[in-house]
Amino acid sequence: MSDLLERLRARGWRVTAQRRVVAQVLDGDHVHLTADEVHARAVRRLPEISRATVYNTLGELVALGEVAEVSTDGRAKRYDPNAHHPHQHLVCSGCGTIRDVRPAGDPLASLPAEQRFGFTVSGAEVTYRGLCPSCA
Repeated sequence: MSDLLERLRARGWRVTAQRRVVAQVLDGDHVHLTADEVHARAVRRLPEISRATVYNTLGELVALGEVAEVSTDGRAKRYDPNAHHPHQHLVCSGCGTIRDVRPAGDPLASLPAEQRFGFTVSGAEVTYRGLCPSCA
């Protein structure tokens, strides 16, 4: 059983066949699928699953904080099931592939106090960009 499904069951989330399939499709370390990609993969496992069910389930997972929505450069939103594992993203400027990375150090520590303008900073999102081996 996937980490995502385990977390959802622990929260008492009603796991229907459709929801289970969406969670299974999202399972993996470097999975950053669009809603359409989730739907296409879900249909292979459960042919009767509708696009609306996939979109609704993704919305619920994001609202629960179990899946993160990732947007890069105006491309389609992607869904990251590793919401509970601290990481940043490495994005290919060519094809849009996204990989999880875990650089050493705290990105919050790299913002000097004089650059915080009185904000109480609670998080940082760092996106590394470049070309993947296929696009390079």
